[in-house]
Amino acid sequence: MGMNIFVKSRLAWELKRLARENALHGKPLTIMDDVVFKIMLTSDSEDSREALRSLLSACTKREVSKVKVLNNELLPAHLAAKFPRLDVHVTFNDGESADMEMQIGESDDNLKKRAAFYSAMLISGQSKRGEPYDKIKRVYQIFFLNTVLFPHSDKIPRRYCYIEKEEHDILTDITEIIFYEMPKLERKVRDFLSGSAEMLLPDDEKWCMFMKYWHEERAAPLIEKLYNEEEGIMRAGSALTKVDRDYIKFAKHMAEEKNRVDDYYRTLKLKQQVEAEVRAEVLAKMRAKVRTEIEAKALAEIEAEMKTAEIARNALAQGLSVDIIEKLTGLSHDEIVKL
Repeated sequence: MGMNIFVKSRLAWELKRLARENALHGKPLTIMDDVVFKIMLTSDSEDSREALRSLLSACTKREVSKVKVLNNELLPAHLAAKFPRLDVHVTFNDGESADMEMQIGESDDNLKKRAAFYSAMLISGQSKRGEPYDKIKRVYQIFFLNTVLFPHSDKIPRRYCYIEKEEHDILTDITEIIFYEMPKLERKVRDFLSGSAEMLLPDDEKWCMFMKYWHEERAAPLIEKLYNEEEGIMRAGSALTKVDRDYIKFAKHMAEEKNRVDDYYRTLKLKQQVEAEVRAEVLAKMRAKVRTEIEAKALAEIEAEMKTAEIARNALAQGLSVDIIEKLTGLSHDEIVKL
């Protein structure tokens, strides 16, 4: 199992972008960001491989012994068709395949139809000309949602397949679509953290709790319990350690850089304020000494020159080029450079 160099580099770039954005807003990394979710499960390490095998086994309710990460871009049926990019696309055991998607918030897409479309693409990707249809292996389309898609029920998860409408007999088991609405776990988490209830959950719900609450300080006792109970979750935590370490390092660097920039602009503003006060004081003294019309005219010219110079200084501080400032102020290149 593993990713090609192109996919690795793209994930690394996406993680840096995510770290940069979160650091600027003081936000921690969360597994519910699909970039972190993908790196946790598809990195080329034993921890990631074991975490992926464990999560897939928990969701499919079957023993998974071998997993291979596939290209996450499904080829469309024709050029004008949608070109879906999956989060975690894998094949396992006897050729069955699965796609696991992380949805951090509400979406403008119809997630139910999107799940049906993705599962159909997983099936069509197996078909080969001349092969009988019974060669097609079962596919699992799994969505982890940080939103509620089915508010009429507290059931976790919701599993869908092809069944007869009235008598409910199964047409085929070739497709299983699974939705985990993680916000529905909040009550169980509160009960556990308050000590009012033990946590006796199936493995897939434990994984959902881990992914939703891993980054929250209040949930530290819960995460520790999950580590102790499930080796796969513990291995996922280990896989996240390096990601989190890199993020903290980056966030620290961003904070230092932000402080440096803030200090620069505070100093610049203070300097401009002092210079403005000095100029105002000089002008006030000159106005007090004006006695003739000629002196008043000369003073007006001096004030205009000082105002023009002030505009030029501010423009330079904002990063405008000397050529543009020349056009704005009428000052010469040498005059602007000397400011």
